Amino acid sequence: MKKYILWGLLAALVIIQFFRIDKTNPETDPAKDFLAINNAPAEMAEMIKASCYDCHSNEVVYPWYTNVAPISWWIKKHIDEGKEHLNFSTWGDYKQKRKDHKMEELYSEVEHKKMPLKSYLIMHGEAKLDDAQIKEMTDWFVEIGGEGIREHDH
Repeated sequence: MKKYILWGLLAALVIIQFFRIDKTNPETDPAKDFLAINNAPAEMAEMIKASCYDCHSNEVVYPWYTNVAPISWWIKKHIDEGKEHLNFSTWGDYKQKRKDHKMEELYSEVEHKKMPLKSYLIMHGEAKLDDAQIKEMTDWFVEIGGEGIREHDH
C-alpha cells in the first residue's frame, strides 16, 4: 500500500510540473518608476533594486526554483500580492496621498527590518540590508518623502 501512495505522489508531482506560472513582466514606462521619479543615486538604486524589486516591481527576476511546482505557485502568489501592495514600476501613477502613505510604510518596514522578508533572504543573501544600509535607505526616504514619514512610523 505504501508503495502505491509513493508512486501516486510521484505521479502527482510530475503532473503538476505542466502547470507553469506566467513569468512575463508587463511593459512599463520607465519614467513612472520610483527610482527615476525620485532621482535615486546609483548606489541607492542598486540597493533598492536588490532588496525590493523582485517582489515590488515589474522587473521581477525569476530564480531557477520558480520552475518547480508547487514552489513556483507560492512564489508567484507572493510576488502578485507584493506588487498589488506596492509596485515601484507604477509609482508615477499613484496619487500624492497614496505616495505619502507608501513612503511612510517604506520607512517603517525597512526601519523595523520587516522588509525584505526573511523568507526571501534565505535564497537572496545579496538583498540583506545591514544596519548602515538601513540607516542610509531610511534617511533617503526621509529626504525624498519629508520628515513627516518618521512621525507616522508604526
